[in-house]
Amino acid sequence: MKKIFYVFLLAFILIQFFQIDKTNEPVNKGVDFLTIKKTPEPIAKLINASCYDCHSNETKYPWYASLQPVGWFLESHFEDGRKHLNFSKFATYEPKKQAHKLEEAANEIETKEMPLDSYTIVHTETNLSDENRKMLVEYFKKIRMEILESNQVSQY
Repeated sequence: MKKIFYVFLLAFILIQFFQIDKTNEPVNKGVDFLTIKKTPEPIAKLINASCYDCHSNETKYPWYASLQPVGWFLESHFEDGRKHLNFSKFATYEPKKQAHKLEEAANEIETKEMPLDSYTIVHTETNLSDENRKMLVEYFKKIRMEILESNQVSQY
């Protein structure tokens, strides 16, 4: 039994030498969602607190990201989040894609799929009240309609 424990301990120590890259891509505010849409401060704070860690190039890595295998999980999670929606690169999306991403974001927030429970458990300050959820959903839907109207993009 001791032998198994020591093998696991040694493996745990060894994997600590394989750290994740915690360097964020540079942020160009000229293509960032909050900047280009001139998001009102109260809504910008909500989006920043509840969305930007996983859906932007402004990830704030917690201390436990240095503890493997947790760091590997987080890195994969952040990459996946940015792949689905990266607010830091929002203006680089075609208008149709922007509208679609905002529709998805509104739906995910409305159905309480975002922010993820696994995130809000650790980051309790990111829990959204029903009022805050409603505010974000309405804002995303409003911006989506503005994009569709200004670019004469079909909703379907």
